[in-house]
Amino acid sequence: MKYYLVAGERSGDLHGSNLIKGIRENDPDAQFRGWGGDMMEAEGLELVKHYKDTAYMGFLEVILNLHKISGFLKECKTDILNYKPDALILIDYPGFNLRIAAFARKKGLKVFYYISPKVWAWNQKRALRIKENVDHMFVIFPFETEFYSKYDYKVDYVGNPLMDAIASFRPDPDFRSKNQIPADKPVIALLPGSRQQEITGMLDMMLRTQPHFPDHQFVIAGVSNLPASLYQRYVSAHNAIIVYESTYDLLAIAEAALVTSGTATLETALFNVPEVVCYKTSGLSYVIAKQLIRVPYISLVNLIMKKETVRELIQSELNEANLVNELKQILPGGSKHQAQMNDYGVLRELVGESGASVKAGRLMVEYLK
Repeated sequence: MKYYLVAGERSGDLHGSNLIKGIRENDPDAQFRGWGGDMMEAEGLELVKHYKDTAYMGFLEVILNLHKISGFLKECKTDILNYKPDALILIDYPGFNLRIAAFARKKGLKVFYYISPKVWAWNQKRALRIKENVDHMFVIFPFETEFYSKYDYKVDYVGNPLMDAIASFRPDPDFRSKNQIPADKPVIALLPGSRQQEITGMLDMMLRTQPHFPDHQFVIAGVSNLPASLYQRYVSAHNAIIVYESTYDLLAIAEAALVTSGTATLETALFNVPEVVCYKTSGLSYVIAKQLIRVPYISLVNLIMKKETVRELIQSELNEANLVNELKQILPGGSKHQAQMNDYGVLRELVGESGASVKAGRLMVEYLK
């Protein structure tokens, strides 16, 4: 059968690549086309548009790029119709994908949604839109099943696909030497995000903490879809090392991490690395978000745990003094270190075992048959 996938972010590319494997296990002759990234392409997706060309962060940034986004939507719709897939599979990325879902429903296409938009966080009535336009929703958090049931919409809970990615990871024993990371220095990992706006907004603040921890080596998790020159001005101004496309290897040796809010906060916790969550956007975007968001936390770790397991430094709270203070407390021997480690054990039980991608792929093929 033919599948058209749409992922608009780096995390979606990761989960989409594993989903392709899961579908192919149950449909060996499956064909894939769509929007995504390098990982999905490596698994056999005929890539139409890379997510690096379409990712915008924050309400204001989206508004300023509405004309471009409108063009992307038109391009995607045309390509879907020309491809004539047996199923359209949308992966998170709600601002774009909910519009594609409504379009596909009108055209009579079968619509699957993998990894629910965070409708439980803000504008919860979007659940009604999803119920109207999505044939089957595959969710990755247990509490999402209960949320959608309030709207009389049955969804499939498949588990969290991050566990698939982590279960298949094998650390590189030569990672330190390959990247000239001193063997005698503990590592503080910096995960500034995968969008250009995140790097420019977060990395400089993260690196301001470096002089306060002279016995540690700061290492930046870089992504190859952004130009190396973007990172270089930060690296050259500080005693930092950058590694590309090696986040899991970095987390495997890290003693602590500073992490931009997003999927990486949960990945860091699942690697048992104590962390501080960082987030800053434009003033207008933040004001709008404050009015709309209906959950008490922004990090997936705290949302799953339903309490502050990791400290979130947002907007004005994200400053050098707060970062240094929080980082000292989560390092080994710090006042918050052991409590965070204990909570991580509970978190792993809540997230569950690996197998989400295979389960979702099997269900999708079964629903089509």
